[in-house]
Amino acid sequence: MTKFPKEIAIKCRQRVLALHWVICLSQPQKTSRMAANKSKGQSSLAFHKVIMVGSGGVGKSALTLQFRYDEFVEDYEPTKADSYRKKVVLDGEEVQIDILDTAGQEDYAAIRDNYFRSGEGFLFVFSITEHESFTATILRVKTEEYKIPLLVVGNKSGLEERRQVPVEEARSKAEEWGVQYVETSAKTRANVDKVFFDLMREIRAKKMSENKDKNGKKSSENKKSFKERC
Repeated sequence: MTKFPKEIAIKCRQRVLALHWVICLSQPQKTSRMAANKSKGQSSLAFHKVIMVGSGGVGKSALTLQFRYDEFVEDYEPTKADSYRKKVVLDGEEVQIDILDTAGQEDYAAIRDNYFRSGEGFLFVFSITEHESFTATILRVKTEEYKIPLLVVGNKSGLEERRQVPVEEARSKAEEWGVQYVETSAKTRANVDKVFFDLMREIRAKKMSENKDKNGKKSSENKKSFKERC
C-alpha cells in the first residue's frame, strides 16, 4: 500500500472538508431536520461559518493557521480552498468555528464566488503593504449585495516601514460601510483572535435577530389563525 507524506494527507483532508462545507450549506433543510432529530438531552455546539476573502498573498492562510494552530507559517502554497474547524469558548459558551480559506488567485474566482454565497460571516483581508489588495477589497465589498456580518482586516501590521495603506484611509472606508476595521499580524499574532471572535459575535447576533423575527412572525400568524377560527 502506498503511503503518502503527512503534509499531503493533511492537505487532502482540508480539501475534503472544504467540499463538505459547501455541500452542507447548500442543503439547509436537510441539516435542520437532522438537528431536529437529535434527542432533547443531547447538547450540540453552535456552529459559526466564516469565510476568508482577499487577494492572493495578503496572508489569509497565515491568519487562519495562526488562529487554528497557534503558529506562523511563512511559506505556504497558494490556496485553492481549505477548511478548518476549531472549538473555542465565546463569551462563556463553547462553540465551533468553521473557517473556509478561499483562493485569492483569479484562476479560482468562480469557485471562490460560489463559496461566497454560502457563508455566515466574512473577513475581508488585505495587506497594508499592498494598496492594490486594498482596492480589490473595496471592489468586493461594493459589489456584495447581501447584508452579512463582515470585518475589514489590514494584515501585516508588523511591516510598518512598508505600509502603503494609511490607517485613516482604511478606517474611513470601513466606517463608510458601517463595519469594523482591525489591523493584524499573523506573524506576531496581534489581533488574530480578536477578528475571529468579533466576527463570531456579529454572526451570533444576526442569527438571534433572525430567530426573533421568525418567532415573532410565527406568533402573529398563529394569533391571526386563531381569530379566524373564532
